[in-house]
Parts: sequence; structure tokens; C-alpha cells
Amino acid sequence: MADPVAAEAPALPPAGPAPAAAPHVPPGPPGSGEREGFHVITAPIVGTFYRSASPDSEPFVKVGDVVEKGKTLCIIEAMKLMNEIEADNAGTVVAIYPQNAQPVEFGEQLFAIQPR
Repeated sequence: MADPVAAEAPALPPAGPAPAAAPHVPPGPPGSGEREGFHVITAPIVGTFYRSASPDSEPFVKVGDVVEKGKTLCIIEAMKLMNEIEADNAGTVVAIYPQNAQPVEFGEQLFAIQPR
């Protein structure tokens, strides 16, 4: 005889597409105990984060790029002024935390760099 509870159970809807996997981003600044060995560049001002000089331009840097000290990494717009944020360490970009055109706060993580 069939199980009456199982017969009354509603059918489950078909599973939708699996959520996209988030890109691997190393968490936390050095010294936080989360991920040692990375140099994290933080926002020196409050403003809007831009990865390129204009919407049609290539980004200043991408994950995997090797940068030298003084290389422009991004622009933060604050009160209609465009402030270039430069690398203060040479190394490889391993993470870019904010999205393009995202507001950032003072001290917010922008980039993680694996020093050379």
C-alpha cells in the first residue's frame, strides 16, 4: 500500500539555474588574520570609484596586472574633482574590491596587491 503522506506532498518546482559563483577575492587587509601577505590599498577620500578615465577607456589595471610604485590604479571623484589613486607598492594586483562607479568611503579597501 502507498504511503498516504508521500502521496499528498506537493511536487517541488524544477530547480532554476545555479547562482553564478562569486570571483575569488582575498578577504581582509594584512594583519587582520584573514589573509596575510597582501598589501591592501584603501580609499584616501570619500567619493565615487572609477576603474578607467572614461566609460570608453580600458581600466587602469585588471586582476593579474603587475604594477610599479606610482602606477595609476583608479580615479576617485570627489566634488567634481578627479583624484588619481596610485600604487604605493610594486607587485601583482590580486583583487579589486569595489565595482566601477560605486561610492567608496574613507579607508574602504580598493585593491589587494601581492608585493614583489
